Amino acid sequence: MHLAEHSWTDARDADTDLALLPVGSTEQHGPHAPLGVDFMSAAAIAEAAAEQFEDEHDQEVVVAPPIPVGIAEEHRAFDGTLWVTEDSFRAYVSDVLRSLAHSGFDRVVVVNGHGGNTGALFELCARATRDGDCYAVPFTWFDAVDSDLDLGHGGPVETSMLLAIDPDLVREDRYPEAAAGAGERFGVWAGSTNLAFDFDEFSESGNLKDPTPATKEEGERLLAASAAACVEVLEAVSDRER
Repeated sequence: MHLAEHSWTDARDADTDLALLPVGSTEQHGPHAPLGVDFMSAAAIAEAAAEQFEDEHDQEVVVAPPIPVGIAEEHRAFDGTLWVTEDSFRAYVSDVLRSLAHSGFDRVVVVNGHGGNTGALFELCARATRDGDCYAVPFTWFDAVDSDLDLGHGGPVETSMLLAIDPDLVREDRYPEAAAGAGERFGVWAGSTNLAFDFDEFSESGNLKDPTPATKEEGERLLAASAAACVEVLEAVSDRER
């Protein structure tokens, strides 16, 4: 059940307390990939997971609209990137969780597509759960799946995912430009300490790794594996005593 596509009476009559909340970012992913990679991936995984869960358990799952802007100031040097502060992000996502719970959807898996959100999501989900607002847990898709390709940032894993979701948004003709300016590692390191705060300090094109090995087939596999992993979390959230 895509919440935004239904009426308030449909939401009132929904026979479920389960919800998925996709969260991502609007930030650069190199010259070849769209700014919306992270929230588009999260939304596609949430949709696929809801469909699979409903088919397997004959129980509805509410899919909330994606939150498209996250903690991404490290990408500020690249045009089009949007970001909010960590405090704003925590407050906003927490309010969305409370509003879902107010309608009875008080078991929520937050499907995350952006690494910069992970720390804040863990904290705010813990706070919402401890305070009794709802039971919420974060699920970050790229932590739940494996690939023979490099994850990077705007690298072949994320590019593969977009090729599966909406191939028209991927500019394969710009792969050489992305590869030429790609960074090899997330940060500038001295021992175990990252000296860099912004992405342009270690990547000219905005991406890490050459996206050229990306394939639609690998993206479809990653999407299916991510959805299956999310379903496993949904099952646990549904069964857990509170």
